Amino acid sequence: MQKRPSFTVSEATKKMERYCAYQDRCHQEVLGKLREMRMIPEAMDKIMAHLINHGFLNEERFARSFARGKFRIKKWGRVRITRELKKRDISPFIIRLALEELDNSEYSDTLRDLARKRLTQLKGLDPRLQKKKLYDYLLYRGWESSRIYDQLEDLFPPG
Repeated sequence: MQKRPSFTVSEATKKMERYCAYQDRCHQEVLGKLREMRMIPEAMDKIMAHLINHGFLNEERFARSFARGKFRIKKWGRVRITRELKKRDISPFIIRLALEELDNSEYSDTLRDLARKRLTQLKGLDPRLQKKKLYDYLLYRGWESSRIYDQLEDLFPPG
């Protein structure tokens, strides 16, 4: 059986500085990493305080960049972004700040483009089935159901 390496507080601090500098992290991720390194609670507290005081760890910065990235790259809606941030124990106040990163007109344009692109993939199906599959797809991606209904009305005019 392989023995895991043990770290001094200063070694662990340097390792966590690199970990946080590479990409914005939330407190939960860093605590998980410190647990993996088998650090004792007192050392974890000391390292976390160091990372926060020296700007390596900032929940608001993490949440804002998370929201921007998931929206622009994965085309997630506000509901999914909120849910994922809550999973990471981000406070409701910081989640609200993070969602401010999403420009309303860009948000609407993205939903429209995403819906149209998905609809082309559903060609040949019964219109009711297309509508349901499109709704389910957009809901899974975290878009608000009221916005999805508005989009469906635009794509499937009555009559």
